[in-house]
Amino acid sequence: MNTARIESVTADIVDIPLRRLHKFSVTQIDHQSVVLVRVRTVDGAVGIGEGVVPGGPWWGGESVETMKVVIDRYLAPLLVGRDVAEVPALRATMDRLVAENRFAKAAVEVALFDAWGRTVGLPVYALLGGLAQDRVPVTWALGAARPDEIIEEATGKLDAGKHASFKLKMGSQDPEADVERIEKVASALASRASLRVDINAAWDELTATRYLPRLQAAGVELIEQPLPAWDIDGAARLAQLLEIPIMADESLRSEQDALRIVKANAADIFSLKVTKSGGFTVTQRIAAVATAAGIPCHGGTAIESPIGTVAGLHLCCATPSVTFGSELFGPLLMAEELLVEPLDYRDGHLHVPHGPGLGVTLDEEKVRRLTRG
Repeated sequence: MNTARIESVTADIVDIPLRRLHKFSVTQIDHQSVVLVRVRTVDGAVGIGEGVVPGGPWWGGESVETMKVVIDRYLAPLLVGRDVAEVPALRATMDRLVAENRFAKAAVEVALFDAWGRTVGLPVYALLGGLAQDRVPVTWALGAARPDEIIEEATGKLDAGKHASFKLKMGSQDPEADVERIEKVASALASRASLRVDINAAWDELTATRYLPRLQAAGVELIEQPLPAWDIDGAARLAQLLEIPIMADESLRSEQDALRIVKANAADIFSLKVTKSGGFTVTQRIAAVATAAGIPCHGGTAIESPIGTVAGLHLCCATPSVTFGSELFGPLLMAEELLVEPLDYRDGHLHVPHGPGLGVTLDEEKVRRLTRG
């Protein structure tokens, strides 16, 4: 019997409280819910993966509840009895029999890689091609709070030497008020930090054309996804208008999306997320398109727990085109530590673990306490 064969695939919803309220363009959260997937092999290896969206189905169409149903009822039966190392074939089977559901598939695929790595005694980054770097810079996200709150929080991070770049959420307010808020923050942090904004696809092209030059003049260094995902032509016109880079996120879920954006010259930076693209397989294909086009990549976040965060870290560290840092800060925002040994955040960077698989161990007692009944 091949001891790398899959014995079971299970999924549980875990609700993790946050240290503070985190606001997006259309919603806000005081906790983050994730789906933890466990892939067990017949020889006892257990791989862990995570399905997570930023605050609910508004962003990608999936929720933790839909992920669990899809995994339990449709994806798990496809995997039991198969070899854990057959990731490309398993992914092709999942894609053939279950359309879309990228976040659910990401959770399963990460668990497969973790189990595979533990079986052969290699870290996930080795299975992805090997190390290009062993750490990535981490940008701290500040949400859509008031200027005084943002300035106080950012100043504290700067003074402690924890972060040198910050990202602010926009799009939940009247554009004029929203821009004035960012201008106040940019003025207060001028020369001390790199400031980026994420509009979460909330503006139309007319609004963006009017207000983005003001953000550029204020010292903002990057604009993430100002327009709806479908508006590639509008994004191309904005990219021509601005001297600072535009980063694609919501518009970039697949390698086909990446190719369309490249052809249209619609983005200067790609935000890579293992979650939104359905796992390592497709995310690496997106990075390959970026490499071919000379576009730098960034390690994005969906506010993952340590499991999703370390999965993104392995991807970033195995991807040479990730040269624009990351925002893999999710565990730092959470009020509960899910790992026996926390991730290694030092000097503004997140350092990759070198153990088998993802290289981390869940605190199972803590997870059980937070698991939804």
